[in-house]
Amino acid sequence: MANLKEPAARSYGQYCGLARAWDLVGDRWNLLIVRELLPGPLRFNELTTSLAGIATNLLTERLRALEAGGVVERRLGDRGILYALTPWGAELHTPMEALGRWAAPLLMSGRGADSFQPRWLVLALPALLHDVTCTATTEVGFNVEGLLIVLRIDESGPTAAIDPDQPPTTVLTAGPDVVVGLVAGGLTVEQAVAAGELTGDIEALHAAFTDERRL
Repeated sequence: MANLKEPAARSYGQYCGLARAWDLVGDRWNLLIVRELLPGPLRFNELTTSLAGIATNLLTERLRALEAGGVVERRLGDRGILYALTPWGAELHTPMEALGRWAAPLLMSGRGADSFQPRWLVLALPALLHDVTCTATTEVGFNVEGLLIVLRIDESGPTAAIDPDQPPTTVLTAGPDVVVGLVAGGLTVEQAVAAGELTGDIEALHAAFTDERRL
């Protein structure tokens, strides 16, 4: 973990947890790099592909700063050098999920011309359903631009994962606008199914997205 008693090179100079956190992760692209690594480690070229618009030299600079701060670490794997979150860096999941949930109204206008990566839904879906539980475990899949995201809701709440070993029987293939609209409560189950393609049982979607559970 970084020694936050020492101010960062560009620091607010305030003895405040929020200020010191922003010293470390507040530079442009830093939190988006963390978002990319939350589902799992990635290679440098995978990060550049997913973070459309970032220059390679800037990505290198940001990764070095996050590594020096104890947020990111390099690992040697079968695919070469991978960038991963440290255990401390992975704890950003909770505040980032809360921030994404706060920003849900900003997504209701649709995707527009913005870039999108399906893996971002791994953070977004549980964030939008943070207070939802099911006494009987419910699993549904979302096939978005060729990537299967599986949403699981049980007594502990919602979780999401990419390409599980056992995919669910109910899968909705749809665009990101439709998936976000359904999960955030902007679309009914019937509207989402009409806008996409459903395999499996529509009642699994109803079990997860009933009216009283919408935001």
